This record gives sequence, C-alpha cells and structure tokens, in this order.
Amino acid sequence: MSNEHSWIEAMAEVRPVMDRLHQAREEALGQARKLIQTASKSIRFCHRRQFDEAQRLLDEAKALAAHARSAADDSPEILYAGYLQDAEKELVEAAAVLAMALGRPVPTANQLQVQAASYLHGMGEAASEIRRYVLDEVRSGNMAEAERLLGIMEAVYESLIGFDFPDGLTGGLRRTTDALRAVLERTRSDVTATSIQVELIQALREASREEK
Repeated sequence: MSNEHSWIEAMAEVRPVMDRLHQAREEALGQARKLIQTASKSIRFCHRRQFDEAQRLLDEAKALAAHARSAADDSPEILYAGYLQDAEKELVEAAAVLAMALGRPVPTANQLQVQAASYLHGMGEAASEIRRYVLDEVRSGNMAEAERLLGIMEAVYESLIGFDFPDGLTGGLRRTTDALRAVLERTRSDVTATSIQVELIQALREASREEK
C-alpha cells in the first residue's frame, strides 16, 4: 500500500468523526443560546413578581438544557465547552433567584443536572441578583423580608469562599465570589442604614406620644 493511499484512508477515518462533532457542536450551541435567552427572561419576570411566567420560562430553560446535554452526550469535547457551561450557569441563576424570591429551597446541582463549576458561578450571580429584591423590600418597608434575603446572600457568599480551588478547576470562581462580596457589602450597608432610620423614627414617635 502506498503512503498516499494510506494517508487517504487515515483522513477518511477522521472525516466522519469531525462531521459528528461539528453537528453536535452546532446543535448544542443553538440550544445553549436559546437557554441563555430563556433563563434571562425568567429572571426578568421574576423581578416583575410575575412568578407563574417566570416558572414557565424556567421549565422551558430546563428542557433546553436537557436537549443541549443530549446533543453532547457522546462528545466530551462539546459537553465541557465554555458556551455550554455559561448556559448552565444562567439556568442555575434563574432557578436560584426564583427559589430565593419565593422562599423555596434552592435546587441542587444534581436536580438541575449541571456541572459543579457552572452551579457555583450561577449561585454566586443569583445571590448578587437578589440585591434588587432586598432593595425593593427595603423601599416597601418590609425589613423582615429584606433581612431574610440578605441572610441568603450572606450564606451563599460564606459557602463560596470555602471552595478555594485553582481557577482552572473552578472557571475563575474567585472573581465571581469577589463580585458577590462587593454587592453584599453594599446591600448590608443599605439594610443597616434603613433599619437604624426605622428604629429612630419609631423612637421619636414613642417619645412624642409620651409627651402628649
């Protein structure tokens, strides 16, 4: 067998593998894009307190995630691609924000069928996103609910700082954790300042009633 013929056979063997990977990549990439868009919409409806629509979109996002994973099941090169991890992160964020807002248990990585790093990043971003809810509750004078949500933010942060692994393993989790810390400090300051104001107003009202 000539070297040329041998080379042609070798290339013919590789071609279908690359064709399969390309098809799987295109399918997973398309699903990942739809997943990111749908998860973002779910978060927006959650902030609008339209929870039924937020849940519907979250369920749709879960289905898209399952479809994306099935497209990559036989292709580890696709399964661990960055765009798929980013999409999973958005799914985790949407699911966690809705659960936090409604006071439900936050779904686990196994329940969402996502990779560990995607889950950690998604939880960090969800805790940052929930700041908007805290401020809404503060403006409404619902300090108990604001304190509850602030407590969730703090719990997530305390958990994330315990994952002190190399960035190559966590996908740069340290940056997400640092960003959450900054958001948490601002939120804690806002809640504390408002609580002090509320207590002062109540004290002044009590003093006024006693004088009368």
